[in-house]
Amino acid sequence: MPLSAPVAREHLHTRTVTVRGFRRADGLYDLEGHLTDLPTGVYVHDELGEQPPGTPVHGMWLRLTIDRTLEVHDAEAVIDHWPHALCRAVEPNFKRLIGLRIGPGWRREIRQRLGGTEGCTHLVELLGPIATTAYQTLFGDLREHPVAPTEPGQPRPKPFEIDGCLSWASDGPMVKQYYPDFYTGER
Repeated sequence: MPLSAPVAREHLHTRTVTVRGFRRADGLYDLEGHLTDLPTGVYVHDELGEQPPGTPVHGMWLRLTIDRTLEVHDAEAVIDHWPHALCRAVEPNFKRLIGLRIGPGWRREIRQRLGGTEGCTHLVELLGPIATTAYQTLFGDLREHPVAPTEPGQPRPKPFEIDGCLSWASDGPMVKQYYPDFYTGER
């Protein structure tokens, strides 16, 4: 269902965010995010001066390489289009994500490592869609090939989607159907 009809208005800006998930040949996964900000009018770039309509203000890429437990093994940031000369200086700081795990505490850890002048507002924002795309990317693989227990005889880890949203509440019908051993509702 589309949104309701808007009042008369003028289009000023378009932000496009695209995130793609890949299974790599080495068993890891890449999540690649791309953010573009495109003003409809002229803007003034710090170094290049006046830029014509259709010239991106921001063009940014971020790749996270993760494993099946959602731990970050590598991170790479590239800023192709920027409004200020200093913007690109934060690219190497995104390596600080290595070792983090997407899940509880993810946003807090990002703020600690890349908050304020240590990061880029737009690349940090891109980590939200990348994280949710990681779940979507791994969902089918993990259902077919669950993460094994770390120790023989131990129970397997709780699947990441359980209690991640209303549909996957541990006491709800989806968990009862697909993960009965993790179901917490009435039996």
